[in-house]
Amino acid sequence: MQRPRLVIAGTHSGAGKTTVTLALMAALKARGLLVQAFKAGPDFIDPGHHQVVTGRPSRNLDGWMLGEAVNCTIFSRASADADLSIIEGMMGLFDGSSPVHEKGSTAELAKQLNAPVLLVIDGSEMARSAAAMASGYATFDPAVQVRAVVFNRVSSEGHYRLLRDAVEAETDLMVVGYLRPDASVTIPDRHLGLRTAIEQGQRDLYERLARSASDTVDLDRVEALARSVGEFPESAPPGPVAPVQSIRIGVAYDAAFCFYYQDNLDLLEAAGAEIVRFSPLHDVELPVVDLLYFGGGYPELHGEALAGNVAMRTAVRQYAEREGAIYAECGGLMYLTQAIRDGDGLRHEMVGLFPAETVMRKAGMTLGYRSVEVTRLCALGVPGMSLRGHEFHYSMIDPKGPLHYACSLADAEGKPVGQDGLIVDNALALYSHLHFASRPEVAARLVEAARGSRTRGASIGKA
Repeated sequence: MQRPRLVIAGTHSGAGKTTVTLALMAALKARGLLVQAFKAGPDFIDPGHHQVVTGRPSRNLDGWMLGEAVNCTIFSRASADADLSIIEGMMGLFDGSSPVHEKGSTAELAKQLNAPVLLVIDGSEMARSAAAMASGYATFDPAVQVRAVVFNRVSSEGHYRLLRDAVEAETDLMVVGYLRPDASVTIPDRHLGLRTAIEQGQRDLYERLARSASDTVDLDRVEALARSVGEFPESAPPGPVAPVQSIRIGVAYDAAFCFYYQDNLDLLEAAGAEIVRFSPLHDVELPVVDLLYFGGGYPELHGEALAGNVAMRTAVRQYAEREGAIYAECGGLMYLTQAIRDGDGLRHEMVGLFPAETVMRKAGMTLGYRSVEVTRLCALGVPGMSLRGHEFHYSMIDPKGPLHYACSLADAEGKPVGQDGLIVDNALALYSHLHFASRPEVAARLVEAARGSRTRGASIGKA
């Protein structure tokens, strides 16, 4: 099976690979192609934009968290009915979990998928030097198929011709075009990355990106590059059919909580769960569910609104008091503490399950891959069980009483980095974002925890 595919990689973070990726996805979709999106690395924001553009869920692939076999299986299944797949890289092409090996890098993923690489270069302040840069990336690891270049932030056709001629004279790389600098197609940044697709709201941004790519990028050559690949192996057959009678899992989803891996939700459904979305920002009652799942996001930006929704905070606390099962990550953990103190020092009351507050730091952040080992029986599994994920947050926990943890943490190199997994009764909250595909039985464990809620009669809400 050919599975046309293309990796879009940057020379460094900030080169413009997300802008280029969205522009190409939008332009190719406008041509009538069914485009499947993927994102390299632990990222929730870019896949949200991918989904709006393509109309299909974007999937995360990661060499460190998931490994080659799982990456290839996810890719094969998700791309099966697509005309073409685009994989957006992370950071610079060769950046990963270590400065001395390729683990977790876009380069590693490109080799696993046997996919050609389109290199994004910020051409705004260079001419012939672009050839040296392109040559270096193309030859650094000959096993990585860097085949073409696209320039970003090039303001004129004349400047583009200088860059193109330099690269084509000194390398064998194909130059497929450029994008102009345009504030109207720029997605604003904030402390965890770009603004989310939920916040962006307006679809005309993506339409403008499509027109921009159509004007200055040779889309025929981009398509030809994606179709120049060899066959891709068939995926493993689908798993067992989920039980007919589903457990209901309430997934918090709104502008404050929108960081979820699509494969996490799919694995929960495969284990027998029905996903029911609700909004801690806007809803005043919980739906009838057997487990609450609070993902990450930006609760610190919505502290006043979350605090003001007293009815929802009360409903969540009462659900927990009835021994209902709760699982939370990062922003979800923050919501379940007593309060969030935002970047301006303002204190916003939260649910109050854990005797602590979370405080946004003015400087410093916690960032990195995490190996999570269960040290206390909990909804994730039994002691000794390990999973993989990542941390990325600016907040920190300020204890207001004794805290109990269910997990220990190590970084990508195996160095211990503390504890995680706050636990109170049937509520478990981690700062780490776990990718369930690193240990698929975790989804089944969470569904079993939900069944326990149903048995205890905790599943009370409004249908």
